[in-house]
Amino acid sequence: MTDRALYDPDCVRCQRLAGFLRETRARYPDYWARPVPSFGAAQPRILIVGLAPGMHGANRSGRPFTGDYAGILLYRTLHAAGLATRPVSVTREDGLQLRRTRIVNSVKCVPPQNKPTAEEIRTCNTYLHAELGRLKRVRVVLALGRVAHEAFLRASGLKRSAFPFGHGREHALEDGRTLIDSYHCSRYNTSTGRLTEPMFRQVVTRACELVDA
Repeated sequence: MTDRALYDPDCVRCQRLAGFLRETRARYPDYWARPVPSFGAAQPRILIVGLAPGMHGANRSGRPFTGDYAGILLYRTLHAAGLATRPVSVTREDGLQLRRTRIVNSVKCVPPQNKPTAEEIRTCNTYLHAELGRLKRVRVVLALGRVAHEAFLRASGLKRSAFPFGHGREHALEDGRTLIDSYHCSRYNTSTGRLTEPMFRQVVTRACELVDA
């Protein structure tokens, strides 16, 4: 049975997102088109926080970063670091598994133009807060982008002003965990060179080093 404090496949708390999902199901009846659950190890050492499901990626497949452009770099990098069993994520049934790692999103429903509102981020933060409370073994949190960075801080009861976002920046938290920031591995960031594969590989490698230290 699904713990609806962590994930509610029928959630309609955000009217705009719920309406957009209804339209999406009508237009693409073979899409998942529901809130997308987290994916990975049940008690991870590394927690990756993303933004929201992509329209034709996770919203279609039902698994974070699966089937969209951002997932190409993410899963290839995780596989190279020994954190994923396969370098390519195609469907929810492809057998890919994550090792010591879990992926969560700041917002579980696909937003129009991939831009959730501040209110939607706050509303969905209750799910992230509940999940963080269950993940007792996390040592490193990797935030993909500023929205994910701030969503994690909110869910953890931490002040944004005390932990400014910056690619590659590390934040030592009082509970012994480390928050690492990265630019999001989106098509926009990689195509413009704002985020390169070596840059992304470096932050993932650093996350592994901190866990293994």
